[in-house]
Amino acid sequence: SPTVWIIIAVVALVVIIVICFAVYIGLKNKLIRIVNSTEESWSTIDVYLKKRFDLIPNLVATVKGYAKHEEETFVKVTSLRSKVSEAATPEQRIEAEKQLTSALTTLMNVTVERYPDLKANQNFLDLSAQLKSIETDLVQARKYYNGNVRRYNDAIALFPTSIVARKMRLDKKPYFELDSAEE
Repeated sequence: SPTVWIIIAVVALVVIIVICFAVYIGLKNKLIRIVNSTEESWSTIDVYLKKRFDLIPNLVATVKGYAKHEEETFVKVTSLRSKVSEAATPEQRIEAEKQLTSALTTLMNVTVERYPDLKANQNFLDLSAQLKSIETDLVQARKYYNGNVRRYNDAIALFPTSIVARKMRLDKKPYFELDSAEE
């Protein structure tokens, strides 16, 4: 009878809707976990970047006492440090951090080469060791973050999660990479 077929069709439609809703919720939850993991890994990087950021004035002050002729380098490091604090987006922050890393590398390499007495200064040695430790931790944190970003970018680009990602208005995230000469 036609009534039975209508009931079967309505039940089938309800089942299909429930299954689609369950799949959507599952995909959305998956994306939320990936987003949270990516944000958590950026927070880890942020902690190390802040430690390095706070160490820079002490390092510059210590080196300044020995390397009075490196004023241009000190000004550059200080201005790049300001640029980092003014960065509004992760992309801007990553770019500013790349430039600051390059300037710090120059500061450390040039001053130690030109001012050998600096190697004997205990404060400089302590600050250098702290900086080296922070940089090592940053390398590991960057690897973790970049792995999460890859997973995130894959998830928002691949079907069927891309459909849910569009509804959630998720955009591609940048990797945190340094130029090979700086790593």
